This record gives sequence, C-alpha cells and structure tokens, in this order.
Amino acid sequence: MEKVRFWRGREFPKGSHLVRNTGIGIGFYGNSETSDGVSQLSSALLHANHTLSAIDHLVLETVERLGEAVRTELTTLEEVLEPRTELVAAARGARRQAEAVAQQLQGLAFWQGVPLSPLQVAEDVSFVEEYRWLAYVLLLLLELLVCLFTLLGLAKQSKWLVIVMTVMSLLVLVLSWGSMGLEAATAVGLSDFCSNPDPYILNLTQEETGLSSDILSYYFLCNQAVSNPFQQRLTLSQRALANIHSQLLGLEREAVPQFPSAQKPLLSLEETLNVTEGNFHQLVALLHCRGLHKDYGAALRGLCEDALEGLLFLLLFSLLSAGALATALCSLPRAWALFPPRNPSVLCSGSRLSEPLLPAGLEPASPLRSFPGCRRRPH
Repeated sequence: MEKVRFWRGREFPKGSHLVRNTGIGIGFYGNSETSDGVSQLSSALLHANHTLSAIDHLVLETVERLGEAVRTELTTLEEVLEPRTELVAAARGARRQAEAVAQQLQGLAFWQGVPLSPLQVAEDVSFVEEYRWLAYVLLLLLELLVCLFTLLGLAKQSKWLVIVMTVMSLLVLVLSWGSMGLEAATAVGLSDFCSNPDPYILNLTQEETGLSSDILSYYFLCNQAVSNPFQQRLTLSQRALANIHSQLLGLEREAVPQFPSAQKPLLSLEETLNVTEGNFHQLVALLHCRGLHKDYGAALRGLCEDALEGLLFLLLFSLLSAGALATALCSLPRAWALFPPRNPSVLCSGSRLSEPLLPAGLEPASPLRSFPGCRRRPH
C-alpha cells in the first residue's frame, strides 16, 4: 500500500510535473515566436540592402554610360559637324547637359561609402539568433528529459536515478533563473525601445552613417511633413535629359541631311539617352520613401510584436520552470523516505515464496530470528 500511495503522488506532487510540462510547451511556442520575429527583422534588412544596392548600381551604370557617350559619340559628332559652327555649339550644349546629369545623379547614391551595411547587420542578427534558438531548444529538451527520468526514477523507486535527476534538476533550476533574469532585462529594454523607436533609430543611424538628418527623416518617417531631399536633383536631371533629347532631335533634322556620317553617333546617343531615361525612372521609384519605409515598418513589427511576444512567453516559461523545479527539489527528500529498504537477504524481506510446501497447519519457524536486524511487524 505504501508503493500505491507514493505512485498516486500523495508525497510527491504531480502538479509540479504538470506545471513543468505546461511551461515546456509555452517555452517551445515562445522560442518559435521569437525566431519568427527576428527572421522578419533580418528579411526586412536584406530587402532594404537590396534597394540601396540597386540605387547605387543604377547610378553607377547611368553615370558610366553618360561618360562613355560624352567621350566617344559626342566627341565624334563634334568632329563631324566642325564645318557648321552652330551645329557644333548644339553638340557641345548636349555635352554640357550630359555632364550635368551625371553630376546630379552621382549625388543620388546617398548610401555609397557608408560604413553601416544592412546586409552585415542582418547576418550578425541571424548568427546570434541561430545560437539563441539552439540554446533554448537544448534547455527545453534538457528539462523535458529531467522531468521524464525523474518520473521514471520515482516509478521504479531507483535511488541512484533520483539522485542523478536531483542534481540535474538543480542545474536546470540555476539555468532557468539565469535565463529568466536575461529575458526580463531584454523584455524591459525592448519595451522601452518599442514605445518610441524613431528618435533612437534616427540618432543611432546618423551617428553610424554620417548621413544628414533630412535624408534619414525622409525615409524613417515618410510623411508629408518631410520633403524629399533629392527632389531638386531629380528635377534638374529630368530637365537636362529633356534638353538633351530636344537637342539631339534638332541635330538629327539639321545635320543628317548635310553630314550623313553624323547619323551613326546620333543613333547611339539616342539609344544611350533612352537607357538613361529608363534608369532615371527606376531611380525615382527606388528613391521614394515608400519602399525603405515599408522595410523599416516590417523590421519594427518583427522586433516589437513577434519577437517581444515570444520573449514574454519565454519569460513565463522560465518562471513556471523555476517554480516547478523548486517544488520538485523540495519534495524529492520526502519521496526518498518512502522508498522501501533494500535488505541484503531475501529471507529478511519476509517473503515465503521460496519456502517448501508444508502440510496444512504446520508453520515453519521464522528465519527472521536468525538475523538480528530483522523485526516482525505487528499485525
């Protein structure tokens, strides 16, 4: 009857195991939510890095194409049109406009040369998150194994297994308290950050990149109160491209009938101008604050919603785990006292299974008398 009473948990509360298992389930959920939030943050950083890289690439490609056109086609066109001074002046006007467009476009690559790379930040965040996720999975599995083997040791009434699991429970208890402190500090700091992240992000980014506050405010805030800092450059570039286009059309009408050799460089210049205008329209779309601000909002949602929610669930897991482990450690000594003593002889156990069959009414002398340490229990 003692074994039954013990297995039903009158001495060792099975509620602690229920709380611990519930905490382990909450821990797995919180670990998954935190990982999803950090993954969303990394994805937003990678997308922002792609946008910034595309801006730099388009600016570099367009400037190089315009520079090549100025060095080759426009120079050839001026040499061909040298007998007509007014046509040479028109070609030189197109040269000046192309150089002005290249100069204006170079100022649009605002992230070029900036030491802070969103790609590097995303890789660092993913690296830290990978090890954090793995550490929590190992902690959850360790606690699950401790819980299962503790129950096994109590069911089998194995003292050595209970001793080992007691030591492991103490270790997991220390880890749970440590993780709870770390989670609480991180949750408080993240909550303060998420209450008003814009000023902190603006100041930190400006300090790390050296960019002007106008550019950063335009992309981080993206509202009508903040004007586009590149609007003047875009307007001047668009006007210059329109002037080049009109000058090339005029040269095609006036010069080609008199100088047929001018048709080839003019056609090449028109092709370069068409490609430049296409790149310019892509730059206008990429430089608008909608794209980068969308990435900024997605990063904040991943960090301040999913990651913070998962962190709070992990904090709840650590609290439940620490409470359940503390209760278990306090109850294990009482459970130990209920284990039956292990005597060195089967005869001392009082069992009669090994005794030979005797006639009814005859009872053998009790062997307990031959062992001084054995006593009969009163009926």
